Amino acid sequence: MTSRPRSIRCSLGAAAVAACAALPPPGASAADAANGRRAYLAAGCYACHGRAGQGGAYNYAAPPLAQTQLSPERFKAVVRTGPNEMPAFVQAVLSDSDLDDVYAFARALPGARPLKDVPLLDAEAPN
Repeated sequence: MTSRPRSIRCSLGAAAVAACAALPPPGASAADAANGRRAYLAAGCYACHGRAGQGGAYNYAAPPLAQTQLSPERFKAVVRTGPNEMPAFVQAVLSDSDLDDVYAFARALPGARPLKDVPLLDAEAPN
């Protein structure tokens, strides 16, 4: 039995460690927020939920999606079933992969700013 030179063993070990470090942690998604934005706009989600996920009203009050607190599973269930007047987005319209990306996009949106950060709405701002 021949042994590999130490430098080759070290190189292989370092490569294995680097490969493992590049993997997402268990349970993490490899979702792409940029593709999620594209899918969100293409599916027309913005018409009710706003371009920045701020929510709005079309036929009813559409909730904001920015910084959603829904779990990925619950988010997917809501999109697939379409509660109230929201249309159901079946897999043929929005694939599971695209839906994961839309979820990543919604989670990446900054959400509403505190009123104190909007001078016109800040009640404590000097007149």
